[in-house]
Amino acid sequence: MPSDQTDLPTSADVFTAAQNIAGRIHRTPLIRSRQIDELCGANLWYKCEHLQKVGAFKARGASNALAQLPAETQMVATHSSGNHGAALAWAAAELGLACTVVMPETAPLAKRAAVAGYGAEIVICGPSQADREATLQKVVQQTGAHVVPPFDDRRIIAGQGTVALEIMQQCREQGFTPDIVIAPVGGGGLLAGIGLAVAALAPDVVVMGAEPAGADDAQRSLRGGVHITTPQAPDTIADGLRTTLGRRNYAVIKRTVRDILTVSERGIVEAMQLLWTRTKQLVEPSAAVGLAAVLEHGARFRNKNVAIVLTGGNMDLNRIADLFVDEEEIQ
Repeated sequence: MPSDQTDLPTSADVFTAAQNIAGRIHRTPLIRSRQIDELCGANLWYKCEHLQKVGAFKARGASNALAQLPAETQMVATHSSGNHGAALAWAAAELGLACTVVMPETAPLAKRAAVAGYGAEIVICGPSQADREATLQKVVQQTGAHVVPPFDDRRIIAGQGTVALEIMQQCREQGFTPDIVIAPVGGGGLLAGIGLAVAALAPDVVVMGAEPAGADDAQRSLRGGVHITTPQAPDTIADGLRTTLGRRNYAVIKRTVRDILTVSERGIVEAMQLLWTRTKQLVEPSAAVGLAAVLEHGARFRNKNVAIVLTGGNMDLNRIADLFVDEEEIQ
């Protein structure tokens, strides 16, 4: 389905989103580790969105979307593997709105608990994107809820793009401009928003995405020039990146993103372990793919100033132990 250009977010929408969410979300820190820099041969800064409200960057898009709801809205709904659902539940509770989140049966228990903890009703569905969307449609038919999609939405993309506004400001405060900004890509809301923001503020800065090799539809779409929408069966521990690239997201990404790199499962685990042991930052697998890309595609980043978005920190504690103990199971 071709994109209607009037339906796409703009850089101006990102700046408006920053005003909409001011005071509602955290200005997360930008940190670095000289030990990891020496290992990678690059200057790396980490944008700590795992320290954001609800433990993920998703709070930005949810806050921006709810700031623009029709006045008569009493209930919102979405589908999510976890972080967007928690963000929407949190933002809805802040406004006194009811919220229902459709979650796949494969969603981590920690993320289900987070969604429930913010007061949302959870409806479990099958694991596929089609399962999610069909179940959400039933919820809307029964309740009349206002749908806030997890990524393919103008308001969501603009809200997530505020991450890049902060990155660029924080880099200026430290006296440099990044050569590259790299972020994970699943549905593409974050990467598209970053692309819009960076294009407006510093068009010479390269924006790149990173995704698991077992869920590589975004790379194939960008490199092939054709949006791949065929449902896939992603094989990755990065549960937040198993979704297919959204329509609006692809339309923005193909204009603003230089490339998307894929990483191995072992590379994701190695990146998580480095972040845990060298920076003491506890991040989930989806958040580690940016650093994994630097580790596995070192020549692309050598001697560069690179800003890496750490997207979230929500995962089961038992899974953390498994990743350290059962490494031979990660291919």
